[in-house]
Amino acid sequence: MTQSNADPLYDLEVQTRRSDARFAHGLQTGRPHRPHAYRRRRGPAWALLALSVTMLLMGMIRPQGLLLASGLVTAGVAMYLLAPPNDPDRPGLA
Repeated sequence: MTQSNADPLYDLEVQTRRSDARFAHGLQTGRPHRPHAYRRRRGPAWALLALSVTMLLMGMIRPQGLLLASGLVTAGVAMYLLAPPNDPDRPGLA
């Protein structure tokens, strides 16, 4: 019997090592990293929020309803991108 048939955790370890090597290496060394699914870059979301605030201010300074509405919509999209993912396992979110 091969080792993969004897130990189902070995298959899981190999699969994890293939899919996210940085996460698997962090577990082996004792310095864990976030899994790939939870690593999020928020730079574009912050840039979109800055753009939407600029659009809101310009829409208020120059009475432009379309610019004001566009700023509100883009602010909503930016806040959606900045919000943490809904995870029922995290306390305080349910």
